[in-house]
Amino acid sequence: MAAPRTASKETSDMSVQRMIQVGVVPVIWQQALLEYQRDWAHKDTYEAVMEHSGTYGMGVDYAYTMVHKASQRKVK
Repeated sequence: MAAPRTASKETSDMSVQRMIQVGVVPVIWQQALLEYQRDWAHKDTYEAVMEHSGTYGMGVDYAYTMVHKASQRKVK
């Protein structure tokens, strides 16, 4: 769900509440992205997901290099 920006936070919050009332489940964009990725075995989309994941992607890179004693991923 992407809530449109409005003139005020109150108006925006009210629009989100109306969407929730009809069954919409609010998520952040990164949660949706990672659900599409499903798991890190999908190598064809790995680089794109990492590139658009901000600090989450940096954390995954860090953990991978520490666990696997690997060199850092090349950022394009």
